[in-house]
Amino acid sequence: MVRDVWDVGDAYEAYVGRWSRRVAREFVTWLAVPRGGLWLDAGCGTGALSAAARESGAARVLGVDPSLGFLRQNSGDRAAGDARALPLRDGRFDAVVSGLALNFVPGPARAAAEFARVAAPGGTVAAYVWDYAEGMTMMRLFWDAAAEADPDGAMDEGTRFPLCRPDPLAALWADAGLGEVAVRAVEVPTVFSGWDDYWQPFLGGQGAAPAYLAGLDEQTRVALREALRRRVPVEEDGSIRLTARAWAVRGVRP
Repeated sequence: MVRDVWDVGDAYEAYVGRWSRRVAREFVTWLAVPRGGLWLDAGCGTGALSAAARESGAARVLGVDPSLGFLRQNSGDRAAGDARALPLRDGRFDAVVSGLALNFVPGPARAAAEFARVAAPGGTVAAYVWDYAEGMTMMRLFWDAAAEADPDGAMDEGTRFPLCRPDPLAALWADAGLGEVAVRAVEVPTVFSGWDDYWQPFLGGQGAAPAYLAGLDEQTRVALREALRRRVPVEEDGSIRLTARAWAVRGVRP
């Protein structure tokens, strides 16, 4: 099994961070957390969601992430830590959020319980994850091409991450003891200037698809690239216009 790689912030930004920032803004607007609150961003990465929280009026946002490489790229208030065992006291935060990280945590139920533990009574606990099965088109096209080029070895994030669907997310939040649970889709445009703008980020090694691609032999890599070229819709001006959908869940600590 290919190990996910999360260390080089610039490569991650080019691959998916730029699209996460668009989702983060809509996600934070949906949460409608009152201004002046204290936020925790669990799995903060390079800081897309933390930035959106600050823009919304958060008084302070603390980011926690296990990747020191990502934390070095994050200019906010941050610390190294594990979402399953947050080094924080109970009931501290007005909002506990997580963007594009929960499905990569071994034992997400433990993480959700920790999110609920450190949230203040009445505080918001929320997260979003990509819809790998259908709605995150740039990745969906990649894995369909991988299945053609490498039928015996290709994985599929749509089946690998069953959590990234509405019902499992809602159940995870309810099982963590959170109330008023709601789930919604957040969809943003992902427009690439051309083939190179689309393809090059997959070569950066950051994330599941790039790590898988880096582990292929040259012949299979070329076969995958050409299979992907055939699938990607190209406009008359050479641009590639896709969409990215995330599933977002929110709840309230009683």
